[in-house]
Parts: sequence; structure tokens; C-alpha cells
Amino acid sequence: MKSIKTLAGILALASGMAMAAYVGPDHAAKVTTAADAAKAADDTLVVLEGNIVRKLDKNHYEFRDASGTIKVEIDHDKWPAQDVDAKTRVRLTGEVDKGLINTDVDVKQVEILP
Repeated sequence: MKSIKTLAGILALASGMAMAAYVGPDHAAKVTTAADAAKAADDTLVVLEGNIVRKLDKNHYEFRDASGTIKVEIDHDKWPAQDVDAKTRVRLTGEVDKGLINTDVDVKQVEILP
């Protein structure tokens, strides 16, 4: 009987630990401008608001906000259902991708802003 209670206690503890999560301040730095993203470390979280002003190649675009421009990479499956042009305000969420020569933002989500 004691072993059943012990086993039940261990399972309750284990399930409680599996449901636990970090709830403190954001551990990752977050930048919100193109200028800051260009200077940020690799893999830094980025949330940018502005406009995608032109297509550079297959998945690369030029993003512009009040601080300047930065190259962003947006895979075809990340685009919203609505069309986006240079006048459409968007919010891009992603992370900095620092290469040997260039820095760009690997976009994980594109949201159209009102």
C-alpha cells in the first residue's frame, strides 16, 4: 500500500513539473527598429513595424521603418492571406540572422496592421 502512495506522489510531482513554465521577464533581448536589428547579435528576437518596400529576390525583401531599412527573409508559408504592397503597414516577428557579410531578419510571422 505504501508503494502505491509513493508511486502516486511521484506521478503527481512529475506531472506538476511537466506543466511548469518560466513566467519571469523575457529572457531574450527584443529589438523593434530596423537600425537596432542591423546592429543586434545573431538570433536576437525582433518585432518590427513598418513597410516592405520591395522584393530583392525569391524570399528576400527590403523592410523600411522610421529608423531605416533592413533586408528580411520571408518564406512563402509566412505570408498572410491578404496581398501586401509597399503601402501596407506590417508587423514582422523573427530573429536576427548575422552572416559573414550581411545581417538580415529571418521572419517567422507577418501581420498586417490596420
